[in-house]
Amino acid sequence: MMGFGFGFGGILMVIFWVAIIGLAVWLLSWLFPRAIHNVSSNGTLQRADVPDSPTEILKQRYARGEITKDQFEQMRRDVEA
Repeated sequence: MMGFGFGFGGILMVIFWVAIIGLAVWLLSWLFPRAIHNVSSNGTLQRADVPDSPTEILKQRYARGEITKDQFEQMRRDVEA
């Protein structure tokens, strides 16, 4: 009489599907590495493949306090010229 147990065939089937799902996850993470690894702290995806413009870099440096307002204005004029 057959029982409700999995037996050896059931265990192999579970291992097979775990391997298939694991392979699919690995393949997707290999194909789309930037989308997975460039998630900001608030959960949004960041542009990983597009570099920031020089003006954006200057704004970031000014916001961090690395340069003064006068330096920022001078550098911005130089970049935009």
